[in-house]
Amino acid sequence: MNPATYESLVLPSGFRLAVSTLPQSECASFSIHVPAGSRDDLAGLAGTAHFVEHMVFKGTARRDARAISLEIEDAGGSMNACTTEDQVVYEARGDADSLPLLADVTSDIVWNAAFPTKEIGLERDVIAEEIVMYRESPGDHIGDLISSALWAPHPLGESVSGSEESIKKIKKKELAAFRDLHHFREDVVVSVAGPFSVQQVIDLLEPHLPKSRSAVASQQVNGLPKPGHVIDERDTDQLQLALAWRTPGRNDPRRHAYRLLSMILGESAGSRLFQELREKRGLCYHVSCDASFFEDVGSFEIHSGLSPKGRKEALGCIERELEDLAKNGPQGAELARAKRLAASQTKMAMESTGAHGSWAGDTLLQYGKIITPAEALAVWQAVTAEEIQKVVAEMLSAPRAMAEIRP
Repeated sequence: MNPATYESLVLPSGFRLAVSTLPQSECASFSIHVPAGSRDDLAGLAGTAHFVEHMVFKGTARRDARAISLEIEDAGGSMNACTTEDQVVYEARGDADSLPLLADVTSDIVWNAAFPTKEIGLERDVIAEEIVMYRESPGDHIGDLISSALWAPHPLGESVSGSEESIKKIKKKELAAFRDLHHFREDVVVSVAGPFSVQQVIDLLEPHLPKSRSAVASQQVNGLPKPGHVIDERDTDQLQLALAWRTPGRNDPRRHAYRLLSMILGESAGSRLFQELREKRGLCYHVSCDASFFEDVGSFEIHSGLSPKGRKEALGCIERELEDLAKNGPQGAELARAKRLAASQTKMAMESTGAHGSWAGDTLLQYGKIITPAEALAVWQAVTAEEIQKVVAEMLSAPRAMAEIRP
């Protein structure tokens, strides 16, 4: 794992800063982490956060869309952005010498986007095609369906991209309002990684940063109906099946046990469900697990694609494995193997400068402090078999969501 020194502070502008100093790195990463995503979309306007993410690349008072792309690429760099349920991340990467340019262009689009009216119509068509693309890919669309089954009518139950109907309602006024409300929040995080000291970063950033404003609370998950069962029938030969349970949020200590449970059940070729469903029974090509955590709630999901005739047998296998873990906990070397996999995957993922910037920005945004990879690994190592057994039992005592895309 590429060693880094992490520091964080509050800038005079009010924003939070995360710096990952990698003395030997020849690269730079600059990212802005906005603590609002699709869960912050207003009712009837699903997809607003994602629409804003697209539109900031369409021009500012200083640059048009072409200049935004070419200035970075002419310097050998790249830009990207991503919207999730609870944040939007704008990121630029390049040579270490290009950091001033990365900071200038990224700051310009995030805080000074012009939202040209002509571009809004064009980008609406692009996003509509993106929505169709994911809907017509059952392996992708099942994720939206299980979210709906688990969280509806809360915005967490909506697709991050929204729907073709909802994005038609989003105009320049709504885009600018979302940007003005959330991009200037004092809990926004600016993250820089590379061979830079904290003072070098501060001196570079200050001219680019506007004054921050008060933070805004997300719509909490309260009073939801029980999770449901969503079925999408279409012309297909394969069944996409997803199960999900609501879990505690990212500040609950049980999250670590849920992460290792996911490793044990379905994140590797040696996991229980891969061995039982694919290797032993030949029921599927793909099976996976995932644990996701937001500020106030989380989810544990199991996904698989299989023959419709294997549905009953697959569900029975999944239920037996969960019941065994709830009754007996992980057996033999299972937990130790999961911990080694988690450690190895984390170390491999942290080999790039950009990965350090993303890690520091994400943890500062989510937890109010930078949690180093070493600290995270130490916490995972401390999880016991009894803790995993307990969270499985808690999960199974709660209602379950199900989603299917089937013939």
